[in-house]
This record gives sequence, structure tokens and C-alpha cells, in this order.
Amino acid sequence: MKCEHCTRKECSKKTKTDDQENASVDVPSLALENREASKFHKLADAKIFLSDCLACDSCVTAEEGLQVSQQNAKDFFRVLNLNKKCDTSQHKVLVVSVCPQSLPYFAAKFRLSVTDASRRLCGFLKSLGVHYVFDTTIAADFSVLESQKEFVRRFRQHSEEEPALPMLTSACPGWVRYAERVLGHPVTPHLCTAKSPQQIMGSLVKDYFARRQNLSPDKIFHVIVAPCYDRKLEALREDVPTALHGSRGADCVLTSGEVVQIMEQSDLVVKDAAVDTLFGGLKEEEVRRHDGASSDGYLAHVFRHAAKQLFDEDVGEVTYRTLRNKDFQEVTLEKNGEVLLRFAAAYGFRNIQNVVLKLKKGRFPYHFVEVLACAGGCLNGRGQAQAEDGRADKALLRQMEGKYADVPVRPPETSAHVQELYREWLDGADSPRVREALHTVYQGPGLPAASRDIKW
Repeated sequence: MKCEHCTRKECSKKTKTDDQENASVDVPSLALENREASKFHKLADAKIFLSDCLACDSCVTAEEGLQVSQQNAKDFFRVLNLNKKCDTSQHKVLVVSVCPQSLPYFAAKFRLSVTDASRRLCGFLKSLGVHYVFDTTIAADFSVLESQKEFVRRFRQHSEEEPALPMLTSACPGWVRYAERVLGHPVTPHLCTAKSPQQIMGSLVKDYFARRQNLSPDKIFHVIVAPCYDRKLEALREDVPTALHGSRGADCVLTSGEVVQIMEQSDLVVKDAAVDTLFGGLKEEEVRRHDGASSDGYLAHVFRHAAKQLFDEDVGEVTYRTLRNKDFQEVTLEKNGEVLLRFAAAYGFRNIQNVVLKLKKGRFPYHFVEVLACAGGCLNGRGQAQAEDGRADKALLRQMEGKYADVPVRPPETSAHVQELYREWLDGADSPRVREALHTVYQGPGLPAASRDIKW
């Protein structure tokens, strides 16, 4: 059946099946030409595959395509070129924040370690005219820590009359948008209220960093480099401006693949550079990650924290048990034959559908589920891990997984910078500022269209 909102002949209302996994809809071109200096050739027109994002329950509308198209390399170069003009009053401070799951892609593409790839990327961006390059791991630290606290609180408050469990993770924008726009109740009350790393990074850059630099938020142009297209949609959320005087936390989102296209077509001489931090002259000398095979590791970190806080059990290695497929895994904490905690990781649309079905039927055995839209997790985001035919590049994904596994793990609790930010930026770990800056509320499909950033 043709979607009533769509005028495209090739687009039809659908449920994602094997036959439609690679259907695609054209969006306005993300082609780029740097007209001031012919260093870059025209980039290939971008396509968004229907399997790229769970935000689409019927089709990619013309209006949505237009909004997504505004998150592109052309906009990035518009600001770079603006900064080359003599009128300094119009200049922007260009900040790029890179997701840790994007770095293994650059490492695989350029045959480098993840740390060396980070330095190469940072040097390239600064050679273009970017002022600061940050790693979003510090934002993910906050998101994980707030998720840990929320789970413990929900576990203690849970009752049959007022169920607070299971808690479903909220870091994946494709999954969250699908839950909000399509599922609504009874799913959205189970979403963790902690903001995603991208949202928190927007607050850090446009609020904390802006004040340290004595800048108005609207003087900063903040670019996110991410593995998937859903991050472009996430940048359009209306509740993200975070008291930034109307300035969005992320002004532009580029996929890893878009950035590699720019790098491959450049003839700039690049000198590697260490990634900046939010704290003045300090530099990030080595990349760190969280304890997740292809994500920010919410399941492992929340599981260990809950085991200690709720049952005084110290968990070292988290043991995963694969169930229906490799993208649905279970972790349990047992004592004297009793299951105290039962967690799951559900990646990909089919596993998400099974989770939702069981949850609606009231036959859901899990206390916590790490939900990611992409089968294979964040490393397999369609903005970086797909072949030219739109299918996942499995060989590339294996390389990325190996490189990501080599990155040292740093538990978020051990970050001195995070604790400093809790004190200096948020007035303490339990202050009202924490709720404002690090947590969100969710919409549902019953809300009027005017209150949504995407009109379906």
C-alpha cells in the first residue's frame, strides 16, 4: 500500500523484511564542492536505506529527507568557508566531536591503530580549519553513570502495581525514535531517561565549554561524527537545546563514511594531532572505550553496578549467553540457584520486535535490555559499515571489531574529569542541574503533530 504522505513511486508502506532490507529512497544530494579551492571533488549522492533507521515506520517523506539533507558535509564546508572571510563578526568556532565507534572505521580504512587513526583524523580536521576536536567518550561516561543510578532506583521501586522494570536503554536514537513515534505506551515508560552521549556532548560543548571559552553558544558550530544516519535525526530533537539560548547541541552530523570520502578526495598535507579535551590545554593521548563489544557497553557497566549496589556481589568478567541469534544475548546473576538479575542485549529490528511483543504481552523475564537498532551494534552503523549494494560489509566489520577490542577499557567511574564536571558544571552528582542537563522525557505517538520535530 502506498504511503499517503509520500509522493515517491519507489517508496511503499512496509514492515522491514528480508526482501525490503535493501530498499532505498533518494534524499536531496549531499554532494559537496569546495568552491574556494578545488581540493574536493563532488561526493556521491547519498541514499538512506530503509534498514538504516528505525525512525521510519512507513517511508522516508520528502520533508524528512529535506531535514536530514541539512545535516551534511556541504553545511560543514559552508561554515569553514565563512570563517575564511574577512568579516570576523560572522566567524564560528568549529568544534568536531567524534564517537568512539567511528574510530575503528577510520583505523580499518587507513590501516592504523585506533589511537593513530584518531590522531590522523584530528590532524586532518584541523588542517581544514576546525578549531577543536573532542572524543565523545566523556559524554558516554555521564550517560552510563546516570543509567546505572536510574536502574538501581527503578529496581528498588518496582512493584506489580507500578512496574518500573524492565529498563530499556535510550542511547540509540533509531530505537528511541521508533519507540516514541510508533510504539508509545506501554514501551516509552520503560525507556531510561538518561540522555544519549550525543545529546550530552551537545550540552558539554555548547554550555560548559562555551562558558570556559567565554563564548555565546551560537558562536560555536558543533559537528558530530557518528556511525549511523539516525544521529542526524537525533540532532533535530526539540528537547536537546539544553538551555543554550536556542542553540542546538549538535549543528551538523556527518557519518564516518562521509568524512572518509572527504579525506580520500583531499590533497592536503596532514600532520597528526592529539585530540583536545574540554579542559583547556590538556590533550587526549590515547583512546579509551567502555566495556562493550560494539557499543558503549551499557549492559556490562549497569550489570556490575547493580550487582554490587543491590546484592553486594562483585562481578569481574561478564559472561554472555547467546540465545535465538548472535544479536540476542543474556547475562544473569545467580546465587544459591536463584536468578537475582537477568539482563539482555537485543540488537537489530527483528530482536527488537520480539522484545516489544513479549513486553506488551506481559511475558518479559528481563530486568534490563540494551537495545540497539543496528544488527551487530554501533560498529555496524550504516553510515560506515555497508558495501556499495547497501548490505553490511562483513569483512570490514570484522576488522573494526578486532581494532575496537584492542582499545583499553576505562570504567566511567574511574574518570577524574567526569567527577570534576559533576562538581564544577552540575553542582554535584545529585543536584537539580543533573536532571536538567543529563536526563530527558519522551514523547508518544498520541502527541499533536505540532509538538514533534518530524512530521510523519
